[in-house]
Amino acid sequence: SYPYERMQKIREQNIVPSLRMYYKKPLLLHQGHMQWLFDYEGRRYLDLFAGIVTVSVGHCHPKVTMATQKQLARLWHTTNIYMHPSIHEYAEKLTSLFPDPLKVVYLTNSGSEANDLAMFMARLHTRNFDIISLRGAYHGGSPYTLGLTSLGSYKHGVANGFGCTTTMLPDVFRGPWGGSHCRDSPVQTVRKCSCPEGVCHAKDQYIEQFKDTLNTSVPKTVAGFIAEPIQGVNGAVQYPRNFLKEAYRLIRERGGICIADEVQTGFGRTGSHFWGFQTHDVVPDMVTLAKGIGNGFPMAAVVTTKEIADSLAQNLHFNTFGGSPLACVVGAAVLDAIEEDGLQKNSEDVGTYMLLELAKIRDEFEIVGDVRGKGLMIGVEMVTDKDSRCPLPAEEVGQIWEDCKDMGVLIGRGGLYNQTLRIKPPMCITKKDVDFAVEVFRTALQRHMERAA
Repeated sequence: SYPYERMQKIREQNIVPSLRMYYKKPLLLHQGHMQWLFDYEGRRYLDLFAGIVTVSVGHCHPKVTMATQKQLARLWHTTNIYMHPSIHEYAEKLTSLFPDPLKVVYLTNSGSEANDLAMFMARLHTRNFDIISLRGAYHGGSPYTLGLTSLGSYKHGVANGFGCTTTMLPDVFRGPWGGSHCRDSPVQTVRKCSCPEGVCHAKDQYIEQFKDTLNTSVPKTVAGFIAEPIQGVNGAVQYPRNFLKEAYRLIRERGGICIADEVQTGFGRTGSHFWGFQTHDVVPDMVTLAKGIGNGFPMAAVVTTKEIADSLAQNLHFNTFGGSPLACVVGAAVLDAIEEDGLQKNSEDVGTYMLLELAKIRDEFEIVGDVRGKGLMIGVEMVTDKDSRCPLPAEEVGQIWEDCKDMGVLIGRGGLYNQTLRIKPPMCITKKDVDFAVEVFRTALQRHMERAA
């Protein structure tokens, strides 16, 4: 293809500048295979970010590739005015993975579109308007969903968010309350608490804040509440156990529906369960899916109840590309690959191993403040010191991050201050890959300490 310098020039002249790139010298990638990426000079990188938590079963997974190639030669597109086999086969296969009454699916093209539609359906069904989300949440970049997204870097200076209210994030590491037993993770915070078994004072305090929002910031009836089972863009932030269960009850008491944004946590990534909401022992009224649903193919979905879906049928609501023959074949092949390759179990085993290895590094380095997550949904929060929990300056995090890339490991970044390293690889990685990645991270931290000295 074109030389690297020409690519850069085209980028500057013909591609919108809002599409920012990672690294001081951006990567030019030419090939991917399972958990590996290769740049234009043949360098190999272990991909621990999976195209922003999107490559679920592995880059160019043979089963998905073969199914796509076969369908490409048969039928690409019909739109929803005709029937074709793959949408019916896929709808049955996907909804079979959900508990009752979540058995109706509307297929779309992106996570923002799915969350946009979920908001619309919640308002139609309840005949209420206000929707609550957690601070630090990312639910999309469309004008509608920006009201739910609560990260300043995504906010533009135009009106958005009418009818959207944010509430305190129950972050047991950075928030005002937290302890040593709060979250559903092999690794807990370094904060101490005196809670007896089965009691979580931090959860109780965050629920009181949630009640305060309901009593002061929204009407007596609401359309709904949306939350990621584990926050993604904000750096794999986990809530105290049972927080979502109590929040769902409070929302339903006010006539609202509960929406689980599974765009990043779904499809076995959390390991112990196929869907992130199951780790909270709740059943939402609506679930939004994207990213890993197609292993990189642009597709998404809203799964809900028949009763809620019927609300949308009062008038015409049409999607030209959602549920195309090609997308549905890709989606079905991804589900098959997850099952046949044992990727949910691999996420649990390899993810737990990685969390425990990273916890050793946290105990070794003062600037590693928190290691958290479940399965292969992991965050490593960098701080100046563990006592203050002040975020490590973004430029220092950037140096560590660049060093990891130079040694062959690609990691994401997130958090309100860009201080958290996001580790969400293709679910096919191995413990050997983890050993390599952890050693690279340790070396990058040692280099940082030497620079600081």
